[in-house]
Amino acid sequence: MDGLLGVDTLVAVAAVALVAPLVVGLLPRLPVPQVVLLLAGGVLIGPGVLDLSTPGEVQVLADVGLGFVFLLAGYEVDLRLFGQDAGRRAVVAWSASVLIAIGVVALLSGAGLVRAFVPVALGLTTTALGTLLPILRDNGLLHGRLGRCLLAAGGVGELFPVLAIAVFLGTQNRFTALASLGAVAVLALLLGLARRAVRAGGRLATVISRGQDETAQITLRGTILLLVALIAVTDRFHLDAVLGAFLAGVVLRRWVGTSSPALESKLDAVGYGFFIPVFFVYSGMALDLRSIAEAPLRVVLFFALMLAVRGLPALVVYRGVLDRRERVQTVLVTATALPVLVALTEIGLRNGTMLPENAAALVGAGVLTVLVFPAVAVALGRPGRDVVAAAAGPGGSRPPAAG
Repeated sequence: MDGLLGVDTLVAVAAVALVAPLVVGLLPRLPVPQVVLLLAGGVLIGPGVLDLSTPGEVQVLADVGLGFVFLLAGYEVDLRLFGQDAGRRAVVAWSASVLIAIGVVALLSGAGLVRAFVPVALGLTTTALGTLLPILRDNGLLHGRLGRCLLAAGGVGELFPVLAIAVFLGTQNRFTALASLGAVAVLALLLGLARRAVRAGGRLATVISRGQDETAQITLRGTILLLVALIAVTDRFHLDAVLGAFLAGVVLRRWVGTSSPALESKLDAVGYGFFIPVFFVYSGMALDLRSIAEAPLRVVLFFALMLAVRGLPALVVYRGVLDRRERVQTVLVTATALPVLVALTEIGLRNGTMLPENAAALVGAGVLTVLVFPAVAVALGRPGRDVVAAAAGPGGSRPPAAG
């Protein structure tokens, strides 16, 4: 990360970050998630339109923001879900998506439309859990059996592709990528041992406990140190660091224990309040509009493939567990992708394996999924629909799951 921070650019980015939630609040009927407005604002102020700023001048902050996206996504994942039926079904659904993606991308490669086989195939299997969490949380879709299935499916759809990308597409050799995975595992072990040492340390445990809610903010500062250290491991920000951020969030949730709710609200404030908006505005600034304009059908193609490859297996895998409406919501949520796509295309462009038009089309399709799919899923989950569904059951009860 050798870019210098431009204050003028930061002002423009901060203005977009402020205006986006204001627009969402003032126009509640506007079916546009905040993240899409952040991306659109980035496009507007970027070199492709008004040319008020350049992406490189906020890249350092954007790297931290992307790290926060994955840290918070990992923090939200409850590993116990993977030992339950919802977790096992999520793994089966993602595995089916991989098989379908391999077949589809092989056809595209044979037709000369795709050069980077692996990153495109993996891009079609991702889920934007970090992006979706605020939407799902605000609309009450994280509760009950549907919430468990969505969290498990989202966790698998974010973690497994990142694991695969770190191994197969890292900017260094595969041995180094595997070594980085081992390093993360060692980090998890050390954090676990540190937690025991702190609890047994008496005075140190007292200092940390008292300092976590005062001006010292010890646990928050420690978390930010962990995240920034993971990002600083690489000279450039690539998916090995993203993987570390995601797994650090998973480990951190177990490490903080009883202070989890308090720390989570602080991480939300720092992440969603500053760093994450900067990342999405930066992504909009860096979007290759010319490639999208020259090949718009590629965006439509990838948009349709994301729905078919990543979403449709849920209709079968969750049959008998979720009713038809909930399965459709799961299809839409799991097919929503963006942050991993941005990182994927960045790696593909850096190592020269991905065509620029495909990189832009994947990000453009990801923007469309964020714009369309969550809005439809939320609309399907409105209370009015639930009342209609309940009335259709015998005796006014909820109808049995389809299947």
